[in-house]
Amino acid sequence: MNEVCQHIKDIKEIKLADELVCPECIKVGSDWVHLRTCQTCGITLCCDDSPLKHMTAHYHATSHPVITSAQPGEKWMWCYKDESFADYE
Repeated sequence: MNEVCQHIKDIKEIKLADELVCPECIKVGSDWVHLRTCQTCGITLCCDDSPLKHMTAHYHATSHPVITSAQPGEKWMWCYKDESFADYE
């Protein structure tokens, strides 16, 4: 198992989704599978299982490294930069 990276360790308060929708998918009439919330700016976008992968595009555009699942009941973080995963309570 990989070690939790410093980007994830630096998260002190989890940003939660304001709404359980991907606004970018809505703009273009696409569907999404699951949602992720950026822990830098708080935007919620679709995951890599979704056709347009908006959260990964957000990471590439902004370099905001850590996301959390916005899915009810899921409590995990992922760091794109370090490819590090961690559960949280």
